[in-house]
Amino acid sequence: MQNPWETIALPDYENHMKLDSVRQLQALNRMMQAQLAAYPAESVMILGIAGGNGLEHIRPEQKTVYAVDINGAYLRAAAERYPALAGRLRCLQLDLITEAEKLPQAELLLADLLIEYIGYGAFQRAVQQAAPEYVSCVIQINEDAAEWVSDSPYLHVFDGLDAVHHLIAEQPLTDAMREIGYTGTFRGSEALPNGKSLLRLDFQRR
Repeated sequence: MQNPWETIALPDYENHMKLDSVRQLQALNRMMQAQLAAYPAESVMILGIAGGNGLEHIRPEQKTVYAVDINGAYLRAAAERYPALAGRLRCLQLDLITEAEKLPQAELLLADLLIEYIGYGAFQRAVQQAAPEYVSCVIQINEDAAEWVSDSPYLHVFDGLDAVHHLIAEQPLTDAMREIGYTGTFRGSEALPNGKSLLRLDFQRR
């Protein structure tokens, strides 16, 4: 069965995410800038890259950047938007639930609003395959668990995501990372305008 993320047009996704009532695109951009600056790494892997939001913050010393997404159109857009990263940006179209074993290794792994769509177990397998020294994640915290997609004119574009969405919480994620040998090193959050917040959790391999 086709993953619903393969059918969502990038403009619909990004226009929803940057609405003044949502502002997740802007918040994620700031958070990725901090994530990329936080750790020494020559190789970076970004799971769920979408259209490449935040790639402008890649640092000179980060010589290899793996951009991973299930949607090939998203990856093509990311590569086209950031021509300065040509030769460093390597786009990988993969379904992380079934193809995690195809991931290369990287020193720093970022997963922002990605774990919600693959679940703890698939994320553990992806991390174990990539074997990073550092992992930085962003998950969404919802006041109302049933309203995890913010209301907007684009709301129904995301109807199919119910089939693949997982509720992710701080302690179970921390426990899942501990099971595969990673210890929490950082916690920070950013409030959103609609009562939700984005929680950043970082881990380092023991």
